[in-house]
Amino acid sequence: MKGFTKTVEDFNCAHCGTVVHGNGYTNHCPECLWSRHVDNNPGDRSATCGGMMQPISVEPDGERFIITHKCEICGKIKRQRTADNDNIDKIIELSNNKSFIFGK
Repeated sequence: MKGFTKTVEDFNCAHCGTVVHGNGYTNHCPECLWSRHVDNNPGDRSATCGGMMQPISVEPDGERFIITHKCEICGKIKRQRTADNDNIDKIIELSNNKSFIFGK
């Protein structure tokens, strides 16, 4: 597996429209927590899918959380640590999501 490629770029969230200022580690919208399937390996921008990645679950990881995303097109599952500027209300809302059944 290829290592991490730091890619600093800003983007408009394709889910909620928020203007996101990237820092090279940003992989999801800090407002709605949605992501986009653009990487095969972190930061490489080589995925051809381009599907929206829905945040489907969150779990504690020390002082932060890990968000699990699932691509709406190809079903790829990716996990990513939260950032300091992520919307804590959305993280709490996601943690209360008991309707998700993994793999469906």
